[in-house]
Amino acid sequence: MFSGLWAILKKEIIHIKRDPATRFIFAIPLVELLLFGYAIDTDVKHVPTVVFDLNRQRESRQLIKEFENTQYFRLVGEVGSDQELQSAIVGGRAKVGIKIPPDYSTNLVNGRQSQVQVIIDGSDSTIASRVLNASQQLGFVKSLERDGISPNQFSIDIRPRLLFNPNLLSANFYVPGLIGIILQLVTVFLTAFAIVRERERGTLEQLLVSPVSKGGLIAGKLLPYTAIGFGQTVLVLLLMVFLFGVPIHGSVTLLLFLSLVFLVPALGMGIVISTFARNQSEAMQMSLMTLLPAFLLSGFVFPRESMPLAIYLISFLIPATYYLEILRGIILRGAGIAALWDEALVLAGFGVFFMILSVVRFKKHL
Repeated sequence: MFSGLWAILKKEIIHIKRDPATRFIFAIPLVELLLFGYAIDTDVKHVPTVVFDLNRQRESRQLIKEFENTQYFRLVGEVGSDQELQSAIVGGRAKVGIKIPPDYSTNLVNGRQSQVQVIIDGSDSTIASRVLNASQQLGFVKSLERDGISPNQFSIDIRPRLLFNPNLLSANFYVPGLIGIILQLVTVFLTAFAIVRERERGTLEQLLVSPVSKGGLIAGKLLPYTAIGFGQTVLVLLLMVFLFGVPIHGSVTLLLFLSLVFLVPALGMGIVISTFARNQSEAMQMSLMTLLPAFLLSGFVFPRESMPLAIYLISFLIPATYYLEILRGIILRGAGIAALWDEALVLAGFGVFFMILSVVRFKKHL
């Protein structure tokens, strides 16, 4: 009944050992465990904060220090006007702005209530809700320490104001981010099989003997998928606006242009995978390996500020990290190119790098 079992078992073990795709069977769960174990932290800490201190007395400096001591706020600079404070939040340099009035110390000394305004970037509903609670709790505790009285007589009144997403709707935060993740997934899969498919169909030899340079071949493979990816971008943005009701507060033209800039490194990543993979199964597993870090480390769900330093630095190597900043900046905060030029420049650099790497990797000989 089981004749030849040992021979087949031995043959299959040898086949598994020789198959290059086997290494990914062990790599994927290992990467998942490390990322979920070390990188994922839903507790919001060290949120970038700017201060507009109109008082500049001992009491205001003490208040700023106590904000930092909560570990929820990380001071990244001071501003000198309401316009600078607004620009810092719109541009993404800070997610919180603390405005201390000029009569803050005088009111405290004379036993009067002093209001402190905390302006919060509401585009990230997770961070905004945590910061809102932390700032109100700080005002509660500090007032009790000074006076020991009921809440309606607190000497320090923290007045939070939520920008961009005052109702803290989760769809306004997740849908733009989901667009970036979906586009990276689709575009990488579009090109990850481009060269592998030719190899498996036996048509790669025709390309190798054709009078086409390696650069021309890679660009020819890339351009049709760029058009498809751009069409998908327009489609998902229309669904976002008309189906989920998330309006675009910034320039649509700028958003489409920077989306096109993002498509180049995303498609280039797939081409690079196609030059490394020996078959479609291996290309599929390598593509999934790029999706997992983009989903977990780009800031799509989990705040990057709360990640360990090593993981936080790795997140800078993921193109989706910069595209999510562009999407949320334009769609939710109405940011312009002056605030997003650095993200666009990095994406362009990624695109050039992946194109050069794919040309170097592709060999026009068997």
